[in-house]
Amino acid sequence: MQPQLIDLHPEPADMARLVHQGMAAQPKQLPAWLLYDAEGSRLFDAICEQPEYGLTRTETALLEAKAPEMAAALGPGVLVEFGAGSARKVGPLLAALQPPAYVPLDISGEHLAAACQTLQAQFPKVPVLGICCDYSALDHLPAHPLLEGQRLLGFYPGSSLGNFTPHEAQALLRQFGQLLGPGARLLIGIDQPKAVDRLEAAYNDAAGLSAAFAKNLLVRLNRDLDGSFDPSTFRYQAHWQREHCRIAMALVSEQAQSVHLGGRRWSFNAGEALITEYSVKYDPQAFAGLAAAAGWRCAQRWSDAHNDLSLHLLVRADSEANTP
Repeated sequence: MQPQLIDLHPEPADMARLVHQGMAAQPKQLPAWLLYDAEGSRLFDAICEQPEYGLTRTETALLEAKAPEMAAALGPGVLVEFGAGSARKVGPLLAALQPPAYVPLDISGEHLAAACQTLQAQFPKVPVLGICCDYSALDHLPAHPLLEGQRLLGFYPGSSLGNFTPHEAQALLRQFGQLLGPGARLLIGIDQPKAVDRLEAAYNDAAGLSAAFAKNLLVRLNRDLDGSFDPSTFRYQAHWQREHCRIAMALVSEQAQSVHLGGRRWSFNAGEALITEYSVKYDPQAFAGLAAAAGWRCAQRWSDAHNDLSLHLLVRADSEANTP
């Protein structure tokens, strides 16, 4: 069996416009997805292997240990993974669930095609249908025989929801509900608050990969938007913002300076931060409230032994399938 791919030809982001908006904000902040060019993606994969960054290992181990329970709680249906990327975490769930189809969604067609080939080889009896799209902008999934008349189950691992503000995260969860439809269920990974020293170390590894990952953003801006950043004049900083329950990652200007970017000139004061990314952490109660505001009910939760990370099973609040 060969995987299938639907390319909805998502519109490329207007990078210059988004960068100009971000540079004009206070504090300056650029979209986190800009971090993930080819080199940025390579560096992030390396970060996930560092001893300080346990999120990926913890979630993978939790999925491997509890996939049969999760599959039973999800019930039958087509499994739809949002932002699948390399789809490295879905394996245990596919093995336990054996769904009538697996449908990964991702905006990178090349990355998606490779992931589909890999997963189809691993699970030859599960039809794989990749959809290249911006799922946050979709009103509905495209018509396809594998989706016709099927109940849809969502999968969103990696605690990626934390990269959005709570308002944005609520809107995204509501969008997931719209795409999956009535009776849908969603299994989602959420990183939780923990000791500040552990959190800050996870985003500022001793090997310096987190700093290199952030500074690669400046290299990309120089390349793609004719920028004049000198990365050596910025230092990387990751710190816990208790009032917002989040890690803020930033590049801090070591001196007063001006840079050219996207045909405009921008000034930095000494000590001024350019926010590269936030990572919001939710305790179970806070996440349940966020999910409820987006039309979901938390039906079940799995956590690791140290209660560092959770996988939550969400059920549409308007669904009749309200399993406690």
